[in-house]
Amino acid sequence: MTKRIITAALLLGTVSAFAPLAHAEMAGSVETETRRVPGLERPAEIVVDFWGIPHIYAANERDAFFLQGYNAARDRLWQIDLWRKRGLGRLSESFGPAYVEQDRAARLFLFRGDMDKEWAAYGPKAKGYTQAFVEGINAYVDRVADGTLELPIQFRASNSRPERWSPEDVVRIRSHGLTRNATSEVERARVACLAGLRADALRAKLEPAWTTKVPDGLDPCLVPEDVLKDYELATKGVSFSPETQRDAALDARSFLAASRGKRDTIGSNNWVVAPERTETGRPILANDPHRAHGVPSLRYIVHLNAPGLSVIGAGEPSLPGISIGHNGTIAFGLTIFAIDQEDLYVYETNPDNPNQYRYGDGWEDMRVERETVSVKGGAPQEVELRYTRHGAVLRSDPAKNRAFALRTVWLEPGTSAYFGSSDYMTARNWDEFKAAMDRFATPSENQVYADTGGNIGWIAAGMTPRRTNWDGLLPVPGDGRYEWGFFTRSDLPSVYNPADGWFATANQMNLPADHPAAEKPIGFEWANPSRYQRIAEVLSADDHVSLNDAMRLQNDDGSMVGRRIAKLFAGQPAPADALERQAFDGLRNWDGEVRADSAAAAVAEIMVAGPLGRETVKLAVPEPARAIVDDGDIGAVLDLLEAPDDRLGTDPRGARERILSAALTTAVAKAKDLMGDDPSDWRWGAIHRALFVPDVAPLLSASDKAQMSVGPLAIGGSASTPRATSYGPDFGVRAGASFRMVLDVGNWDASRTINTPGQSGDPMSPHYRDLAPLWAAGAYVPLLYSRGAVETSAAEVLKLTP
Repeated sequence: MTKRIITAALLLGTVSAFAPLAHAEMAGSVETETRRVPGLERPAEIVVDFWGIPHIYAANERDAFFLQGYNAARDRLWQIDLWRKRGLGRLSESFGPAYVEQDRAARLFLFRGDMDKEWAAYGPKAKGYTQAFVEGINAYVDRVADGTLELPIQFRASNSRPERWSPEDVVRIRSHGLTRNATSEVERARVACLAGLRADALRAKLEPAWTTKVPDGLDPCLVPEDVLKDYELATKGVSFSPETQRDAALDARSFLAASRGKRDTIGSNNWVVAPERTETGRPILANDPHRAHGVPSLRYIVHLNAPGLSVIGAGEPSLPGISIGHNGTIAFGLTIFAIDQEDLYVYETNPDNPNQYRYGDGWEDMRVERETVSVKGGAPQEVELRYTRHGAVLRSDPAKNRAFALRTVWLEPGTSAYFGSSDYMTARNWDEFKAAMDRFATPSENQVYADTGGNIGWIAAGMTPRRTNWDGLLPVPGDGRYEWGFFTRSDLPSVYNPADGWFATANQMNLPADHPAAEKPIGFEWANPSRYQRIAEVLSADDHVSLNDAMRLQNDDGSMVGRRIAKLFAGQPAPADALERQAFDGLRNWDGEVRADSAAAAVAEIMVAGPLGRETVKLAVPEPARAIVDDGDIGAVLDLLEAPDDRLGTDPRGARERILSAALTTAVAKAKDLMGDDPSDWRWGAIHRALFVPDVAPLLSASDKAQMSVGPLAIGGSASTPRATSYGPDFGVRAGASFRMVLDVGNWDASRTINTPGQSGDPMSPHYRDLAPLWAAGAYVPLLYSRGAVETSAAEVLKLTP
């Protein structure tokens, strides 16, 4: 089987990246295994196609979700087990005392409310789906525990074992959600303290246009830089680096800056095109969610089939169902819609009792819970978790009689991230889909829709705090003056069959022009609109959009940020230095395409990564706040450089010239260090490469680490291009679209997908790395739906019996 699948991948890699991908000629012998699975009710099959996508055929819905869990464990056991342990605060039990603090922080954010209300919030079948799903995981875990099935290498490397699940584990974990701007509130408070709120304009661009103010009763100088340490610990991934390195990574300023950058680096693209504007005469739906890259991928593609159920697409492997994909009549996809779903509260505490805080005219008791953290190789440790009426207490300062807590929608029933998809994935039409969106809570999403009747639509969905006397942009006193209500789904925008014949989202500010921001402050901090602007430019110019066009657009390297930079340099005096002049000439003639083979793209992205913003901040922001504003928001920076004002001094245009000149000098020096003395040899792809390294790498031998890593792969794009490939300080790709999907709505077998580096988390599987070269080349594989097409592409068949 291994040889056949690898050959199939190579064949796909030799065709045009966007050509239709034939697979019939690859058919040959299929590896078949019969396996008994205790807990299964009726005989079933899992057909794994050439590209590692499992197609599950069960006799009833319960068995379909049971086998989804069983198969998730089969392909991704280490990943889902680590997700559960991290989320529940159970790392110490498997990995030792270095993780006690992370466990304590994670437990702060577990859902602790009424489980009946919790299950009811997701729809009538959610609990049953989850019960079956975890029974499937446990069936696999049990066979690993008794030695029938092999323990994955990651467990052996970490000297740990997988654990059994309960249904409540799936929904109680909240800390993997994306709920927005607590980190920005802290930075804004610190800027306000040190330099006033005007200085914050370069750090975060507010949309719709808005002027915030310090809430009554708040002293922004009381908000400490490290107030979110527990929040960071609770939401971070698991590191197996030496403890000293993990501690260094918990630097408060670095965390705040990194969180700010995620507005542009962790997002998504999606769009729908109506039949009258497509080559096929059928709707097209495209989606490519952007998150941190890893091996295995965050998302997992699966096909679930049972009488009355047939859904295919991607979800997170630790959750039942799918969140992006289609059933027989509708297709759906999502991107983040930036509802502000959290706030930091500041309390005056009782000098005589630090577990009391002022609320209204008196003192209110914090709720205190004490738990025991089991520790591998050490004594159990008792931890204390404290809560106000608003949420988890993150920090106390007894010397100043202050405490700080985070209010987040996480603690409301029905807010387990992405789990709401269990409600909408079986909808049959727009009305049913819209009704499910009324119950969808987190993360807040742009949900796009298309159906076989030719309809398309968009719904902004998510639990939305109603703030009546503040805008959510700064911390607020927790004394009762600043309380939430909630808007309903009908308060958020939606579109059905738009007049333009298409609709697209890319995390940009997409509230309607007449949205009343003062009465409905939904959110003010959105991603840079560059990706959306390029997508809109392409879709609006094409009234015969094909599947190939949609795939090309998902891999498009066009940057509106790049075009703005090129235009700025077109009006800039040429530098005297010969090397800088060569780079300058490339920039001012650059088309803004962030191609892997482009020298101008390399220089521009090096500037975007720091020098351009930092040089602007030096002149525009008072010195005390510069370290916080850092290199600023690239959209706000470019706005100022295109229309320089008195923030740049008495000679704004002259200041702009100096900023551009200094940024170019720094960028050229950096490019020279990275790529050599000759600009004709510079290429963006030389430094912008994707390398997928497993999380257990610090525990592996050098040879095992090399075997389990994938790449490096040179690739174009950046955070500002539709081919979203965000990078870190070394310019290596860190986040972006590891999963892409383009759906031919109604002709489902023509749909295409990719998931990098592969579907499996088992390094010995041919599907661990087989899709990475295709992904880097912008290629796709079939997303097959009909039973006949699936059987033609079968590479492995598991025949399962109770």
